[in-house]
Amino acid sequence: MKIAREVLEPRIMETEISHLDNKGSGQAAVWIDRGQDKPRKVKLTVPKTLPGEKVRATVAWPHAKRSKATLEEVVEASPERVAAPCPHFDLCGGCAWQHWQYEGQLRQKTAHVKESLISQGFDPELVEDTIGMEGNPWHYRNKMEFTFAADGSMGLHEQGNFRNIIPLETCLIAGSEMKDAVMEVAAWVKDQELSGYDKDTHEGLLRHLMVRQSFITGEIMLGLFATQTPDGELTQAVEDLKQRIEEKYPKVKSLLWLVNTDWADRTQSEDTHVLSGRDFIYDEIGGYRYRLWFDTFFQTNPVQAQKLIDLALEMAQPKKDEKMLELFCGVGTFSLPFASRVDKLAGIEIVESSIESAKRNAADNGISNTYFLAENARYGIDRVLDQLGTPDLLLLDPPRSGAGGKVMRKIGRSQPKRIVYVSCNPESFAVDVKELEQFGYTLDQVQPVDLFPHTMHVECVAVLTLN
Repeated sequence: MKIAREVLEPRIMETEISHLDNKGSGQAAVWIDRGQDKPRKVKLTVPKTLPGEKVRATVAWPHAKRSKATLEEVVEASPERVAAPCPHFDLCGGCAWQHWQYEGQLRQKTAHVKESLISQGFDPELVEDTIGMEGNPWHYRNKMEFTFAADGSMGLHEQGNFRNIIPLETCLIAGSEMKDAVMEVAAWVKDQELSGYDKDTHEGLLRHLMVRQSFITGEIMLGLFATQTPDGELTQAVEDLKQRIEEKYPKVKSLLWLVNTDWADRTQSEDTHVLSGRDFIYDEIGGYRYRLWFDTFFQTNPVQAQKLIDLALEMAQPKKDEKMLELFCGVGTFSLPFASRVDKLAGIEIVESSIESAKRNAADNGISNTYFLAENARYGIDRVLDQLGTPDLLLLDPPRSGAGGKVMRKIGRSQPKRIVYVSCNPESFAVDVKELEQFGYTLDQVQPVDLFPHTMHVECVAVLTLN
């Protein structure tokens, strides 16, 4: 006989925020009196709160051990709480820490990295204070992706409700020229009465708008992802878009129409149409020039990305007579500045288009001592080591999931003298570098860098040496 699960109505309760989780939301606990012998402790997640604050919040599921809660009132505010400047802050799922003084954000990011290392038995004193953005930490992104709602309005996903799109009037982390071009496209969609894509019915025309801009060259790319080709009944509307962009935004050097009929909610293209300009833009970082296509991975905060590169070079101390191996090399963001300072560099990346871009970028910059391989890092290491021999220096910049134990153990067995690890996820980073201890490596230094102000994300550069 099954016992019916107790269901309680949502309750408004007062509590104190003890800490933040790894998504940046406040954590608290309340005791729910259910009229039985013992009250139940319910752990709460309360977004848009800060440590130490006393708040009143609606507990959505008081019958559960864990529950989301909606902030109703800040009873006692943190001295570091500030007014969020963005009009979309209450709903938008983008910049979750706009209500926090920047110094507090940086301190939390340092603590996050330390906690991740402690969990794997490392000394937290190895972690330096997070390097923040100098000056005004806004308008720092060189790439943004926006989504169309079924009615054609365009914006970002609502926090906690991925299917709901918040129409935007502005975006304070995008460059001002990017934002203006995006709003022009939004106005064009409204004027032409075009539909957005409905994720439930899989009907509608427009899915996403991607914009990227080089802070050095100024070139802008606009990419519209749609379910139909830009011809037939759309010819006149598309011609209107081209005319608007060419007349008002001469810095747009690439206007693309990208066909995506797949049900998966990703910015991918089955058929790319260049409406105006070329299919790529030029960008620069550290004096090196790169070609960026719509699907090219490139650091989204170029100012702080330069700091990442400078730190990696400083920690690695590359020498002209050394051989170097780079894993997850992408289009060569780290490869080119390192290749200029070593004898030979081999780069491995699983995405073939990125490897072709890396080869082209090396050639564009007059760099001829590189070898790039399109292969899974786990298997590519053996192929490269057969040609390169034991590398003196190894650099890896894996995705958020980390390199994984099998790759890290292969790195350890290859015995490079120095390893530089660039990470976008402190938890996976700590797990990965723990694997290297058994091969005689010591973690010497970890330097967090803030590439994403007003969010919980933090990058790190670390160096390990062979004992």
